[in-house]
Amino acid sequence: MDDPPPNTAWSPPPEPVASRPRVPHDYGVPDTDEGLLPWSWAEQRLQATGTFWFHTTRPDGRPHAMPAWGVWLDRRLWFDGSPETRRMRNLAANPAISVHLEDGDRALIVEGVAAEAGPPGAELGGRLAAAFTRLFGTRGYSPEPTGWDEGGLYAVTPRTAFGWESFPASCTRWRFAG
Repeated sequence: MDDPPPNTAWSPPPEPVASRPRVPHDYGVPDTDEGLLPWSWAEQRLQATGTFWFHTTRPDGRPHAMPAWGVWLDRRLWFDGSPETRRMRNLAANPAISVHLEDGDRALIVEGVAAEAGPPGAELGGRLAAAFTRLFGTRGYSPEPTGWDEGGLYAVTPRTAFGWESFPASCTRWRFAG
């Protein structure tokens, strides 16, 4: 039997555009583009880590933060989990999400929308399984490429990201098209 066609809805979004974030003048963020970080700086950090802090909103409006595993691939953050977790129940009611790395001195924050991805197909499923295994195989998590065929795979499509290597000089905002 032939593999199903690839899920083209999950093709990578275009590279984001860098600019300065809007902050109070007293914070000292430069007015020029000199010192902006390239998106490659952010992608390298996102690909190297596996633990992200997920921030969602409960149906009653209260915030919820929880660390969880994920992989950055094709300009999206992919993660899995049970629909019974607070994080997934929050996302079912409100798909807005903010995710950041654990380092506050070299900050990187991604804001976007999370959605259930559905079966990723053989090609994407294989790359996701390899990425999860690279980061978590020594911790006992090595999913099969078909492991998400019954559901449980989610993707964050970024809208905006913020980062800095040295605040305020390199404070950068990236905006994604769409």
